[in-house]
Amino acid sequence: MTTEVRVPTLGESVTEATVATWFKKPGDAVAVDEMLCELETDKVTVEVPSPVEGVLEDIVAKEGDTVGVDALLANIAPAGEAGSTTVEERPSAAKPAAPSGDAAPVDVMVPTLGESVTEATVSTWFKKVGDSVQQDEMLCELETDKVSVEVPAPASGTLTEILAPEGSTVEAGGKLAVLSGGSGAAAPAAAPADAAPAASSGSKDVEDAPSAKKAMAEAGLDPKSVPGTGKDGRVMKEDVTAAIAAAKSAPAAASAPAAAPRAPSPAEDAAREERVKMTRLRQTIARRLKDAQNTAAILTTYNEVDMTETMALRSQYKELFEKKHGVRLGFMSFFTKACVHALKEVPEVNAEIDGTDVVYKNFVHMGIAAGTPQGLVVPVIRDVDNKSFAEIEGEIAEKGKRARDGKLSMAEMQGGTFTISNGGVYGSLMSSPILNPPQSGILGMHKIQDRPMVVNGKIEIRPMMYLALSYDHRIVDGKGAVTFLVRVKEALEDPRRLLMDL
Repeated sequence: MTTEVRVPTLGESVTEATVATWFKKPGDAVAVDEMLCELETDKVTVEVPSPVEGVLEDIVAKEGDTVGVDALLANIAPAGEAGSTTVEERPSAAKPAAPSGDAAPVDVMVPTLGESVTEATVSTWFKKVGDSVQQDEMLCELETDKVSVEVPAPASGTLTEILAPEGSTVEAGGKLAVLSGGSGAAAPAAAPADAAPAASSGSKDVEDAPSAKKAMAEAGLDPKSVPGTGKDGRVMKEDVTAAIAAAKSAPAAASAPAAAPRAPSPAEDAAREERVKMTRLRQTIARRLKDAQNTAAILTTYNEVDMTETMALRSQYKELFEKKHGVRLGFMSFFTKACVHALKEVPEVNAEIDGTDVVYKNFVHMGIAAGTPQGLVVPVIRDVDNKSFAEIEGEIAEKGKRARDGKLSMAEMQGGTFTISNGGVYGSLMSSPILNPPQSGILGMHKIQDRPMVVNGKIEIRPMMYLALSYDHRIVDGKGAVTFLVRVKEALEDPRRLLMDL
């Protein structure tokens, strides 16, 4: 049965693309998730993987053609059932590479890593060369800037070769390993396959991306001087952009004083030190936090809230709440509701800057910062302004668990408009949170601590919490920030205001 290959979803508001390059030709054998062609849109390059294993029967959309979303690109027939003569000849030509009766080798490819994520680090191999594997059994784990991605075996067989060892960096669509259905039969066949990319990369007769050619011509760059990161050394538009940026920054880098190297440790201390490479997640956290400090005009305002009424309400209804809704009633749903209430009055805290424009969001996608063994991640609860206490608590619990297990997808951590960070669970009494760009506000919660307070002229012991709102002073004025924090305080000190929308 023939399988159709169609144009995937290209992104929000993108309706068409240009077929830039076909990596396969009619008659070629293809594996599941092996890259067939590359599409170019106004913004990004999209690789189209094979949905099934088989033989590329025909190509409907040629290179240079403009295609719409879901348009037919090609057809794939099961191996041995393609209609063309060329297809029938290829299996017979490949027979000398493996003894009869053995299955053809299957490539293990890097899966799609997520929007705007182009590379990953191989963190762990669960199998070694020579091990037998079952289809969908986990072979290895990849680590990207945000999430860990497990790579399953596309077919049953024997792991005959690992091409990307632990610690190596691989690109989306790259080859990780080779599986064989027989006893080591794929090893001889894998050698020519590996030699082909080396030969093609050395002979630079690989066609560069059309957008890259145009960009190099406009910038006056010699194509030979631009290293390519695409398939077989193919120069992509991103490579040209990087080369132009490197050329511009070279003089500045030359004139800037070199960073002072780390002073060597005393001999008696060096043996007791341990040097560990930062994970990609930790590198990304460091870069994003520093970029936020360098870009936004971050200012923090503080207040304190008496948690007496919120704690009493939670204590009164938590058992009934859990019995009815199946989730525990925590404090995060109260804070989330209070922030939504305050954002309605001070919408600039829920907005972001785009060049010289201010983009106001008429919805609230709340980021809930969560600490994990790998580092801080911020899963997003979408349209939280339309959700109930039970729905909020349920999503927080579910996303928090998957964050700790490293199972969150990139999409679940993108698109937030405001963030809440709860350092109180770790015992923090006071802190100044850093913005999560491009957001303009983040609320820091802290430890609830009994303190003496003056209430109606008398000193009473009350459960108090310090609140901190960090905001981008370029868009949020001091009055708006203070008003926001006061509204959150009022809603928590008298939760009935949330019901009455006061």
